[in-house]
Amino acid sequence: MFRRFLPKNTDFFDYLEQHSNLIIETCKELHKMSSDKPDVVASAARIKEIEQQADVITHKCTEDLLKTFITPIDRSDILALIKRMDDIIDFIFASTSRMDLYEIRELKPEAKELSAIILESAEKIHQAISGLRNMKHAAEIKEICIQIHHLEDHADGLFRNAIVNLFRQEEQPIQVIKWKEILERLEKATDRCDDVANILEKVIIEST
Repeated sequence: MFRRFLPKNTDFFDYLEQHSNLIIETCKELHKMSSDKPDVVASAARIKEIEQQADVITHKCTEDLLKTFITPIDRSDILALIKRMDDIIDFIFASTSRMDLYEIRELKPEAKELSAIILESAEKIHQAISGLRNMKHAAEIKEICIQIHHLEDHADGLFRNAIVNLFRQEEQPIQVIKWKEILERLEKATDRCDDVANILEKVIIEST
C-alpha cells in the first residue's frame, strides 16, 4: 500500500555506501601527501574532484528524502549521516586546498599523523555504514563506533600538541597562521567522523 510513496530505484543505503567510498578515496589522496615525495598539487586537485562528486550524492540523497514517505531508518538520521559524512570530505578539501594555495609541498609530522587517523576512521565508517542494511550487525557497528571515538580522542590530543609545537618552534608568524588553518581543518574532519559514529549509535539504539 505504501509502495507508491517510494521513488523507483531509491536506495538510501546505496547513497550512504557510495559516499563512504568517496570518503575513503579522499583520505587515501590526503595520505599520499605523507609520502617522501608528495605531489600536493595533484592530490589537492583530485580531492577537489571527489568533493564535487560527494556533493552530487549528498544533493540526490537529500532530494529523494523529500520525496520519500517511508525510509529504511529515520529520515532525520539519514540526512544527518549524509551531511556529516559530506563535512568530512569538505574539511579535508578545505585543508588540502590551503596546502595548494600556500604552496606547501611537504606535510608536518603532526599533519601526517592526523591524515593516518582520518583514513583509519574513514575505513571504519565505511565498514559500519555497510552493516546498516542488516541489524544483525548492530553489535559490530557499535564496537566500530567506540573505536572511532577512541581515534577522535587521540586526534584531539595530537592536535593540541601540534598547536603547542607550532607556536613554540615556528619562527615565521605567517607559517604559524598557515599551518594552524590546515591543522584545524584536519582536526575538524576527525570531529565529523566522531559525529557520524554518534549518529550510527543512535540508529542502532532506535532499530534494535
